[in-house]
Amino acid sequence: MTDCPMCCRWDENSDLQIIELQHSYVTLNRDQYFPGYTLLFTKCHATELFHLDQDVRSALMEEVTTVAQALYAVYAPDKMNYELLGNMVPHIHWHIVPRFRSEPLWPRPIWAEPHDELCLPVDEYRQRIERIRRELA
Repeated sequence: MTDCPMCCRWDENSDLQIIELQHSYVTLNRDQYFPGYTLLFTKCHATELFHLDQDVRSALMEEVTTVAQALYAVYAPDKMNYELLGNMVPHIHWHIVPRFRSEPLWPRPIWAEPHDELCLPVDEYRQRIERIRRELA
């Protein structure tokens, strides 16, 4: 779909690519206010889980779980958060976010109040991506 920002995200944010899986793409979120904040989005354009064939849906949930497990291993958070909304970007995608009790927003959702975006130096993005890739290997 040409007007969907998620459909072109993999190519447009190549510097944030973590891994291409069978049914999804995984990228580090540019805003790293929450360390390890990652996006996983379907390769095919779909807006609802029930639009997917049952086998694809099941495999996709395994991909979400695999990525969350890797993030958990890398960041050792107090809790993993999974957000699947799609109101603003109607394309199936998860915000997979390691959460820590030490955060200013704990235990509220990451969108509970605005925060300044935390952009990292290029090398720091690369280091985070490489750590996650190693855990996924």
